[in-house]
Amino acid sequence: MSRGIVGSRAGRATIASPLHKDVFDLQTGECYTRPGELHLPTWWVREDEGVIFVAPRPVLVAASHGTADPAGQRAVAGLVDAVRAARPELVVEPSFVDVQEPDVTRTLAGLPDEVGARIVPLLLSAGFHVHVDLQQTRQATQRPVTVSGALGPDRRLAQLLHRRLLEAGFDAESTDRVVLGAAGSTDASAVRDCRLTAAYLAELVQRPVTAAFLAHAEPGLAAAVQQVRAEGSGRVFVATYLLAPGFFAGRAAAAGADVTTEPLLTADGPVPPELVEIVGELYDGRD
Repeated sequence: MSRGIVGSRAGRATIASPLHKDVFDLQTGECYTRPGELHLPTWWVREDEGVIFVAPRPVLVAASHGTADPAGQRAVAGLVDAVRAARPELVVEPSFVDVQEPDVTRTLAGLPDEVGARIVPLLLSAGFHVHVDLQQTRQATQRPVTVSGALGPDRRLAQLLHRRLLEAGFDAESTDRVVLGAAGSTDASAVRDCRLTAAYLAELVQRPVTAAFLAHAEPGLAAAVQQVRAEGSGRVFVATYLLAPGFFAGRAAAAGADVTTEPLLTADGPVPPELVEIVGELYDGRD
């Protein structure tokens, strides 16, 4: 926790660093003495006999699943970098619930003692990792830690899926058919969330969208592709509802569709602003 002297400037409360003489706006964190160079990461303040104590904002721990696929690793790292760029007042640390290191426990252990954390799962649905793994990690630590909800369901993700379909050649005027290809989960609420995302996407493509899964839930993606193909003419598109390239994306591509879209993140493409916005909102308190 930093310690400074309370003051005011143009009617706004300020805090001054006794050591460096820099003056910060308490509400925005902007630095008056070195604008654009310094920023005060403030979360809450406490006044004691004219002295204001400022606690740092919780660290944003971006917890993705993890993958052995280098393209998937680059894609997720790009999202973390984009969140850092969009929220320069925050400390953003990557971590993983499986496959890669550091795991969330190690990331939390490496933070300064006085700093809290807000874990934002970079997962599309709130299944076992969100409801069990990360909650157990939160309960096991001595520091103040909260866990946000998952990235989805969110209509902006459906808009991103729609954009991926258009990039892949989907024709709204044709008889093209769409299957949503999701990872799947043993958690019934996560499966419902995927079906809700399929409903959001159906509104955008103006035709039915079947939610199908690569593991743990039914219908399986390959079976759903076959069923949709048997029901009518036109190409069958799989809208890949996966965050990044990796094992499941490879399985989605092999499910027998005429066209399979890229995941929401690609290894070397631009990071979709929708994902950056959602991560920021989850950090700010949308559970």
